[in-house]
Amino acid sequence: MANINEMATIKFQLRSEANKAVPIYFYLSMGRGSFFRIRTGFSILPSNWSKAKGFPKQNDTANKNTESNLKSLEKHLLECINEAQAKGEEINKEFLERKTDACFHREIQTDVSLVSYQVQYIIDHADTRKIQGKSKIGLAPNTVKNYQTFKNIVLEFEKSIKKPLRFRDLSPELVEKFKNWLLKKKGYSVNHAGKSLAFLKSVSKDAEKLGVAIHPNALKIEAFTESNEDRYIVTLSFDELNRIEKAELTRDALINARMWLLLGCELGQRGEDLMKIRLSDIRTTLDGQLIDVYQQKGKKHVSVPITPRAQRILAQGFPEKIALSNFNDYIKDVCKEAGLDEITDGKKMDPETKRKVFGKYPKHELITSHACRRSFATNYYKRIPTTVIMGITGHTKESTFLQYINKPKDKDENAKLFLSYL
Repeated sequence: MANINEMATIKFQLRSEANKAVPIYFYLSMGRGSFFRIRTGFSILPSNWSKAKGFPKQNDTANKNTESNLKSLEKHLLECINEAQAKGEEINKEFLERKTDACFHREIQTDVSLVSYQVQYIIDHADTRKIQGKSKIGLAPNTVKNYQTFKNIVLEFEKSIKKPLRFRDLSPELVEKFKNWLLKKKGYSVNHAGKSLAFLKSVSKDAEKLGVAIHPNALKIEAFTESNEDRYIVTLSFDELNRIEKAELTRDALINARMWLLLGCELGQRGEDLMKIRLSDIRTTLDGQLIDVYQQKGKKHVSVPITPRAQRILAQGFPEKIALSNFNDYIKDVCKEAGLDEITDGKKMDPETKRKVFGKYPKHELITSHACRRSFATNYYKRIPTTVIMGITGHTKESTFLQYINKPKDKDENAKLFLSYL
């Protein structure tokens, strides 16, 4: 038991610098060699952590919320420790873990029969979790975020039905109620609701492996996605890219954004990967210039050829770095200046409901960074062998790739390709 006169100090630290979300620990020093290291229940990407301050960097809302939670935890723990010392109570690891959970009202999650408990268990062990179908361990940061989002959905659904969501209660009727709540009450897209059902089934499988009693229906839950008829894929054709390239722009921000947009449609990468490309990633080979890209989502290194249009853009100088959110705003203005105002079916974010709403809009209002990768895949489909395009975009299955560009499988394609090589 620590001496009542010793001053307790708390510092927050990470134990890993891996390129994935890792747990945040608090280190409690009670003096005279009394020292504890406890998980806070929060995770963060090491690049978002400030070692100097011992808190998350304040570069987005999620990190700001995490810092607020950590400061609340620090205040709560020091108060609990002072109270315990005044009473002469022992301060040990179990005491600190219990008080940490109490700070965020996590006591209910000690019930392993709860869906929310299992999701939190996965989040807490994200850094050591084996990836299904691969020999690697450690969930990607975006995957951890998706689990956190799903947990929040579960907790909100519990408030709606006014009772905890347990694995043994996942009857067909309750799962159907959950699906209707996602689609009708919350107004989520078909894909987002379908992914939530997929998460529910996956988490149920994990719980069963750990010996948790589950409803027989839990392993029969069916996920779903939008049908091809319901998917509105907005792309930029070669003719439209020509118009964008020739458009008269006066604002430097738009000129810079146009360079990234045109490069994106020629390189076929996701927005977050595109914005990480630097001049040093370009190399020259005997066959032409290539750009080395690391695809964060698939954890792949790919070599992307620099097309004639990309060469023209890069001849003007390498574009300046731009935040993805600003890029999405600027390219709408770029496309507007290029006269892309054709009325187009699509979905646009409603700023009030924070949901995408289907409607007919001028095409420039529907353009986002994701149009880059889709435009590349669509424009070069059948001009270049599908497997070659997939190697650049990072798709592993042809069926997924064809769904991505909303194209039916051409049963004659391989035969025609064979004849062309002959």
